[in-house]
Amino acid sequence: MIDTFKNKAAKTGKTPTLSILVPYYHDDPVLLLDDLLVQAQATGKTEILFYDDGTGDANVNARLKSAAQKSTAPISLYFAQENKGRSGARNYLKSQARAEWVLFLDADMRPEETHFLSDYLAEITTNSADIIFGGFTVPKQKQSDETELHRAFSKTSDCLTAEERNRNPAQYVCSSNLCVRSEILDAEPFDTGFTGWGWEDSEWAARVAAKYRLKHADIPALHLGLETTETLLSRFRNSAENYMRFTNAHPELAKTLTLYKLSKKLKYVPGQKLIRPILRILVRTNALPTKIRLFALKLWRASWYSEAVT
Repeated sequence: MIDTFKNKAAKTGKTPTLSILVPYYHDDPVLLLDDLLVQAQATGKTEILFYDDGTGDANVNARLKSAAQKSTAPISLYFAQENKGRSGARNYLKSQARAEWVLFLDADMRPEETHFLSDYLAEITTNSADIIFGGFTVPKQKQSDETELHRAFSKTSDCLTAEERNRNPAQYVCSSNLCVRSEILDAEPFDTGFTGWGWEDSEWAARVAAKYRLKHADIPALHLGLETTETLLSRFRNSAENYMRFTNAHPELAKTLTLYKLSKKLKYVPGQKLIRPILRILVRTNALPTKIRLFALKLWRASWYSEAVT
């Protein structure tokens, strides 16, 4: 069951150029909505859709409703009673969007610039792509000991310029800040066979990159939802099944990635599972240099993923 709330503008407004789609689960997306509203009201060409994927936080949802009621921009809110997962939530939001283009944002993101939406609308106008990934950044300063490793990991692996990402376009797409022609998602929805965290957006990107024009742009969103070291360890361990689903769907692409090559090598190292407790200790030790902890984290992930590669 999904409860729906639409403000007056969403019920009566004209068809938008861009639908902004934000699923959330155990996040507070109110600040993101505040940022989006300032820009959405200025452009007058967007609608905003939020989807609670089964969290049921009455306080958060009430604040979202209050903001929607006061806004002149079209806002639709959807409150699911049960968790559908990341792919299911995005697919549902897409089914409710009215625009020919949709912009997926994670709930823990914030626009990096005040012209964030205007930049996307300008890219849409050029008709130079069917899929646009704007990239993301992380806070410039350390937030806490618990999240510092994730900040460092993202800075080295994910926070790349458009020029860097365009060298291997399909490899660097994620749904945290992703703009797509709506009709593409009708033909190629996210695979709901992925459960939990990880790889559903990578699989989707690999699937569509060969069929449609994929462009990387410098329209970054700031990632504020940095995870703790313990959460990273858990996610990398538990996402091995999703990784296997990705590699099975796109074996040739997977074989070109450094992670696959490392996992493959570890698969044939006798007793490699025995190093996992040591790696976990290294990752958890804040006193160690960050480079050592990052290397241990990558080995930890590859060790678990080695069971998934063939």
